[in-house]
Amino acid sequence: MNYRMALLCFVCVQAICFRAQSAEFVSTTPVPREGDEWYQRNALLNERLVAAGTAPAVLFIGDSITQGWEHRPRNIWTHYYGHRHAINLGIGGDRTQHVLWRLDHLTTQGLAPRLAVIMIGTNNSGSPQAEIVAGVKAVVEKTKALFPETTILLLGIFPRGNQLEDGRGRKLREVNQQLKEWADGQTIHFLDLRECFPFEAGQGYRGLRADGVHLTVEGYRLWAEAMEPTLARLLGEEPVEPMPPRAPSNGPDA
Repeated sequence: MNYRMALLCFVCVQAICFRAQSAEFVSTTPVPREGDEWYQRNALLNERLVAAGTAPAVLFIGDSITQGWEHRPRNIWTHYYGHRHAINLGIGGDRTQHVLWRLDHLTTQGLAPRLAVIMIGTNNSGSPQAEIVAGVKAVVEKTKALFPETTILLLGIFPRGNQLEDGRGRKLREVNQQLKEWADGQTIHFLDLRECFPFEAGQGYRGLRADGVHLTVEGYRLWAEAMEPTLARLLGEEPVEPMPPRAPSNGPDA
């Protein structure tokens, strides 16, 4: 066997092993979650899609961080995404495998969004790095299969925790780097917004709640403002002007 043939065989074996390994990942195997509340939320999202018809230009796909747009930052959502008829497909607690199941059972008739914003993976952060990456890629690829003409804006996983950098934080940063290198920049665009949540000594990441995962209202504003230039460019639109500064409030944050 000559060198080229041996190299070809090696590459083929490696590819087969990689596919077999990926197929065994929990993160890439579509499964529903237990509990009536999750099924009810999923049914509600499908009802929204049916009611919206062909209007939505943008889909937001994700977990509780995406679902959180429906609460106090609603005015920020309306300012940036209301005229785009955006649909929020976030469910709190979802991992990549749950989103894959939801996409398999999504009501898509007549739906042709111009852009899908995907941010998922933080709830998989206890898994090995390769499994997180494989799960996120699987969500992107399934979304593309459902909507071949839709541009994907894949967001890097947001900072997590109240320390500047720990083992999990470093792992997620490396996950983001791998996803950035994987995105083709044509139909799949990657945007890492970690820098819009600066770390403040003694307080953690600006824009994150005390739990170190979910966003405050300020966090959603930082997200929207930082993402808007890229989102508008991918939609072929002029960016939406930033919102005026929010008046101080003594009420609870989102």
